Amino acid sequence: MSSPDPQVRAARNQSTSSARPGARGPVVAVTGAASGVGALLTERLAASDEVRRVVAIDERRGGCEAAEWHILDVRDPAIAEKLRGADVVVHLALDLDLETDAAARTAYNVRGTQTVLTAAAAAGVHRVVLCTSSMVYGALPDNELPLSEDAELRATAEATGVGDLLEIERLARRAPRAHPGLNVTVVRPAVLVGGMDTALTRYFESPRLLVVAGSRPAWQFCHVDDLCSALEYAVLEKADGELAVGCDGWLEQEEVEELSGIRRMELPSAVALGAAARLHRIGLTPSPAGDLAYTMYPWVVSGSRLHDAGWRPKHTNEEVLAELLEEVAGRHTVAGRRLGRKDATAAGAAGATVALLGAAAVVRRARKARRRI
Repeated sequence: MSSPDPQVRAARNQSTSSARPGARGPVVAVTGAASGVGALLTERLAASDEVRRVVAIDERRGGCEAAEWHILDVRDPAIAEKLRGADVVVHLALDLDLETDAAARTAYNVRGTQTVLTAAAAAGVHRVVLCTSSMVYGALPDNELPLSEDAELRATAEATGVGDLLEIERLARRAPRAHPGLNVTVVRPAVLVGGMDTALTRYFESPRLLVVAGSRPAWQFCHVDDLCSALEYAVLEKADGELAVGCDGWLEQEEVEELSGIRRMELPSAVALGAAARLHRIGLTPSPAGDLAYTMYPWVVSGSRLHDAGWRPKHTNEEVLAELLEEVAGRHTVAGRRLGRKDATAAGAAGATVALLGAAAVVRRARKARRRI
């Protein structure tokens, strides 16, 4: 998954041995274990009395000394040998970085997931846990509040990484038919917070909160610690199937503005979407126009399956928003692009329209780029 800065989140509960003598429970392999959610989950599982051993897989070694490390690319078929003896695989080696080339990102995410599922089946693993996002439900004006896990996946591939996540969902549905005996659980977090850098966390780095006229946003967050505890539930077979995870309830846009202290900038849909599309097309912003839908319409999830299994989030939406605002303090982003201090000052003084387009310096670059086309 898109990575929390390892300096932001300290390592948790280090254990001193790679396997506990006489310990019961599953052997769990984690891909993407060196950073981000993978690193946090690896530490959590290594410290759990319900897990016998943790196998950590990544392209570099992480900090968990309690895990058994294997250094390789998840697209390498040799991963099957590294998974032999594991009961459960949690696949978290995904690239959702805003700055990654889209074609390269898709090639890595889809091929990696295909290889892990095939390798897990070949190695005799009985359960694979995948992590996508509640974004796969789509952000639509007629979405119910909240959505059930069984709601139709109506997202399109127009937002950052969502096409990859939808393909991973399709692979998850096909895997048990292609590999009888392989159980696949998919965990779908809401807006993930805790050292994350996404189009949705960058929304709160802007000088104004863009609100598209006529839209009705509803904000639901998921703290990375709550995601890790939900993944642990899936690992231990306390819950399975499609699992949506997030804070209970949601915040209306007006509540977000009051809690954040950031004023809104309301624009007609055609202006906001048109500007976002143009800037992305000429390469000045990392976020396509499709990302705006997730700030316009609700995609809140109920998380009923995890709740029925006894899981509860430890964080509220208000608490997670407060943590997010602390993390992004001092950062300046407009239209998805981070600005330097000088450009950010210009954006704050330039008014709503210029702010949307990305501050005076960004607008100048856009004009030059248009003249070259």
